[in-house]
Amino acid sequence: MDEWWKKSTVYQIYPRSFMDSDGDGIGDIRGIIQKLDYLHGLGVDILWLSPIYDSPNDDNGYDIRDYYQIMQEFGTMADFDELLSEVHARGMKLVMDLVVNHTSDEHEWFKNHPDFYIWRDTPTNWRSFFGGSVWEYQKERGQYYLHLFSKKQPDLNWDNPELRKTVYEMMRWWLEKGVDGFRMDVINMISKVPDMHDAPGGDGSHQFLNGPNVHTYLKEMNKEVLSKYDIVTVGEMPGTTPKEARDYTAAKNQELNMIFTFEHMGLDQASGEKWDLKELSLIDLKENMEKWQHGLHAEGWNSLYWNNHDQPRIVSRFGDDTDWRVESAKMLATCLHFMQGTPYIYQGEELGMTNVRFDSIDDYKDIETLNMYKEKCEAGIPHDDIMEKIYVKSRDNARTPMHWSAEPNGGFTTGTPWLKVNPNYTEINALQHMDPDSVYQYYKKLISLRKKMDIITHGDFELLYREDGEIFAYTRSWAEEKLTVYCNFSKNIKSAARPIGSVLIGNYAGENEESEVLLRPYEAIVFYQQ
Repeated sequence: MDEWWKKSTVYQIYPRSFMDSDGDGIGDIRGIIQKLDYLHGLGVDILWLSPIYDSPNDDNGYDIRDYYQIMQEFGTMADFDELLSEVHARGMKLVMDLVVNHTSDEHEWFKNHPDFYIWRDTPTNWRSFFGGSVWEYQKERGQYYLHLFSKKQPDLNWDNPELRKTVYEMMRWWLEKGVDGFRMDVINMISKVPDMHDAPGGDGSHQFLNGPNVHTYLKEMNKEVLSKYDIVTVGEMPGTTPKEARDYTAAKNQELNMIFTFEHMGLDQASGEKWDLKELSLIDLKENMEKWQHGLHAEGWNSLYWNNHDQPRIVSRFGDDTDWRVESAKMLATCLHFMQGTPYIYQGEELGMTNVRFDSIDDYKDIETLNMYKEKCEAGIPHDDIMEKIYVKSRDNARTPMHWSAEPNGGFTTGTPWLKVNPNYTEINALQHMDPDSVYQYYKKLISLRKKMDIITHGDFELLYREDGEIFAYTRSWAEEKLTVYCNFSKNIKSAARPIGSVLIGNYAGENEESEVLLRPYEAIVFYQQ
């Protein structure tokens, strides 16, 4: 089949925070329909929706109660069918979130098919991703069930062939409806070792990440379901190396098209713990990106992303969200979009939306953030110190509602938003998208170049200025063509050798120096030679 997804750009929608059509403070499907022309205008090819299935919402929809129903707050199945039809009418595609490592404990399977889940007589010492033990005792059964995430998210037992068959039926149901693929939540956790045992520090990840049967199950899923449709698949896979990623994504292995890696998202933490903050070393980031560009070149395929619903806003994280917000947002986009892989834009990224600093912990909604706050308070860490960590890394940074205008609540809702809007919506909002110098228009150019230039899809990657802690530079070469990409990750003026060729795109107006390139604060400039 045609690998159309290699030239595509994906836009991730977090429905709860995207657009509210009925004033209840919660984004919904009809809100997405209202904004399709905005997305089509940006030039994106694929819309990926975070979960919209029926859910008690313990983990914002990642705890699914019924895979065949739409969450009431988001609308109806008729609304969804209309959305799908309107997306296709504009020549775009729609990808669903597939959450099949776990369900909600309110799913009828948990009541009527307990053998679809993982039970034990004695717990191990593993800690859940959301804090506390991964084991929850159920009195009726007299056993513990496994939940790697919230205790309301019991893990499914993929070793049960009946469970797998039931999951494949559900996937086929959505594909027959016309959806164009799946983003698969923590899909490399579906196979656990049969003899689970205690782990040092309670970290049991080596017993459930990339487990013993994961390739068997993904090959089976591909054979039974995925191979029968012209779709795109991306697996979310924490703790995966480039070699493992090649195994998952190489066409000959017939598993998935691409995966999400997480290594570059952990470079600003001092230890394995997300809240243990340190400053990013650009040298580390460059080495990591190079490793993945080389590791999957010609064999697998990369997903390129800075942001998603679980990550803080990139302009606040690796850029400068005060004095150089527009420049650094464009620079970060340039750095990513000229690499090999399929780029993902998270809602609001194309506006340069920033992290938020709510005064009170009561304004935060994310279960992971609230659990961490409670644990750190109990450990005697001062409130202000904990809040600083939250301002940098809370998942709610990405989940504040989208800024559509300078009207109250950023035009997201006429009611009270489920999560407070970032107060800077009056300066940063989608009304600016027609301004030729806006971040939106810059993203639009990058997306358009990817469609036109085969070198961006196929070219080799070579890192330049390896030891420079402020410049991220690389070349892409293919046939007779060459791109040289310069990105200044600092406020300092940096000098670089001027390559042969003309300027293709840059985030500053006006030509750069003739004999050398003087990179202004957070400047990005790309040269093209043919």
